[in-house]
Amino acid sequence: MEQEANRLFDDGREKLNEANNELYKPKEDVVSYLVCKNAQHVIENYLKGFLLQKGIDPTNYKTIDSLYQQCKTINKNFEKVELSHMECNSELRNSKSCNEVSKVSKCFEAASNLDTFFKQEKIIS
Repeated sequence: MEQEANRLFDDGREKLNEANNELYKPKEDVVSYLVCKNAQHVIENYLKGFLLQKGIDPTNYKTIDSLYQQCKTINKNFEKVELSHMECNSELRNSKSCNEVSKVSKCFEAASNLDTFFKQEKIIS
């Protein structure tokens, strides 16, 4: 499970970098959908990786919100991470709300904040 968790964390970091690079493009060149989907992928992978580290099968959790709620039951510090403003938290990568740059920024910010939280908690380095 540890090896799979590390794979998910590595993939999440890669997707976060891809999303970040996309956001540095001029506004008219930003592919909003790509940023949003990468941010969702980061969040999903990090939460699943955390659960795997704790010996919990994440396949039982079908939404970002359900993954997040389970993580909060294990580590109360997850409450510091705000994911509720994301319109996609009730679905896993099926959101149609990924076409506006303002919404995309919220998704990217949530993914970036989760990455920072994981580093602060020493879940990842």
